[in-house]
Amino acid sequence: MGKLFRYLKPYWFYAMVSPLLMILEVTADLCLPYLMSFIVNYGIIGEDIGGSGVASAIMGLIFPDGGYSGLQIIITFGVLMLVVVLVGGFFGTLCAYTAAKASQGFGHDLRCDAYKKVMSLSIEQTDKFTTGSLVTRMTNDIAMIVEFMEMILRMFVRAPIFIIGGTLFLLSLDVQFGVVLLISLPVLIVTLVLVLARAVPLFGTVQKRLDRVNCVVQENVSGARVVKAYVREDYECDRFRTANGELRDVNYRVQRLMAIIQPVLIVVENFAVIAVIWLGGHRIADGLAGMSTGNVMAAVTYTTQVISSIMMITRMFQSVSRALASANRVREVMDCDPVIESGDQNAAPAEVAVSFRDVSFRYPGTVGAPVLHDISLEVKKGETLAIVGATGSGKSSLVKMIPRFYDATQGEILVDGVSVKDYDLKKLRQKIGYVLQKSELFSDTVANNIRWGRADATDEEVRDAATTAQAASFIEGFSEGYETFVAEKGASLSGGQKQRISIARALARKPEILILDDATSALDLATEARLREALHEKLRGSTVILIAQRIASVRDADRIAVIENGTIKACAPHDELMQSCDTYREIYASQMERGGEAHE
Repeated sequence: MGKLFRYLKPYWFYAMVSPLLMILEVTADLCLPYLMSFIVNYGIIGEDIGGSGVASAIMGLIFPDGGYSGLQIIITFGVLMLVVVLVGGFFGTLCAYTAAKASQGFGHDLRCDAYKKVMSLSIEQTDKFTTGSLVTRMTNDIAMIVEFMEMILRMFVRAPIFIIGGTLFLLSLDVQFGVVLLISLPVLIVTLVLVLARAVPLFGTVQKRLDRVNCVVQENVSGARVVKAYVREDYECDRFRTANGELRDVNYRVQRLMAIIQPVLIVVENFAVIAVIWLGGHRIADGLAGMSTGNVMAAVTYTTQVISSIMMITRMFQSVSRALASANRVREVMDCDPVIESGDQNAAPAEVAVSFRDVSFRYPGTVGAPVLHDISLEVKKGETLAIVGATGSGKSSLVKMIPRFYDATQGEILVDGVSVKDYDLKKLRQKIGYVLQKSELFSDTVANNIRWGRADATDEEVRDAATTAQAASFIEGFSEGYETFVAEKGASLSGGQKQRISIARALARKPEILILDDATSALDLATEARLREALHEKLRGSTVILIAQRIASVRDADRIAVIENGTIKACAPHDELMQSCDTYREIYASQMERGGEAHE
């Protein structure tokens, strides 16, 4: 938690003022029972006001000549109590404002930095945390910490001041009233320690169970079409019910433990009040000087305030325990250094755009044979390189290492003659237009989705990119054209439409290197042929790396790399491969048998 307190530094003024205002509010509240005792003793019962120097001094200021009645005493101290209430309320309102200003500013800055940290993490790290857990940490956990921070600035001052001030006022009325507190407090403290010792470890478990619920919800919402297509609603409802039931059960355990505290506090409070009344009644009956009905009433109020403050501290401990668990989870993210660290170099386009030198790769945390091994390959500037191979042969893994989504386990990858590990990460990725195998669109207009490639792209450049990607025809058919709003994850578009908008997004960047990772799989052959022709015309001078399953999609490439068993078996133009590579001929023959789409 200590590391997170630095986010409070910009709001130090509000953080310092808030406790001071709370002290003034509590002081006002503590004065009320004392003033009330004056009303009872001297205004109602009619005791001699000269017995109290404070009360007589106040009345002397208002009535210098004396001669005031009991009603005037009641009215005077009643008005004074009202003024004290208004003053206390004023300080309380300011305290609430300053505490909110500091805590919400703290939460805003922490959430921004946490989000920035998540965005900087490598893909393997976000996969390790899981999407549901990161969402919980960014929302629920930070909300817990913000709530705790506001409580520190208010209740952490209010409760101790009430306990200390209430005790002092109680002792000022009669020292023996302090005996009641000495008996009551140990009972409360022992109860708190026993309960919280068992409850605190459960708060971390609650957050983990909440992670699981969020993961299930996120998976089912994003995969709703698959769930419905396979009629798995009942199964997914059972899976959610299980995760939700586990969250409910651990919350039950926490609440059962915390429920013990409230009855104990109430019982102790009532016994303490009875004890004060009994003790005060006996001392009045014995005619003890300085003891009166008003004093007993004030003592009862102070006793209630002190024990209620203990109850307040209980809730604070509960909040502290939850906040500490949440702080540990947020700190796990904040302390997580990106596995992929940026270099500081940049390079102008070179003769060899991309070079793989004895590269091997396996995904983090996996064992066994590497996904790729002994990869040596050069892609010249302006060249179109296609990559083909069986499913799971490592085609996508190969190109993911160029923009450093993952780093090679062994060997070296160079872009424009500079190792990607030495490259400034932003500069490296700005050179590349990457179209993923799975099209990802955002809840925004079609035009803005295309501008993701380059934020400052003009309307003409957006339309030009869409035209090249063969997307202009269907976009212009929308009622609002390029200003049509795309549903979350592109749910309102077909697979082919999403792929073409994704390609347009990459083209809008005008990349030096364009990577198409099976980006035309949802297109029909005629549309794909027009797209290839447009790309060939538009991307003169750009390096294109194309992954595809269909021979028809890659046969016009300058060279075709055939991956088999995690390594490049051959790399040559289509005609040469047909003569020299058995694997390539088998792929070609299998596609010919399925419909002749790879015809020469």
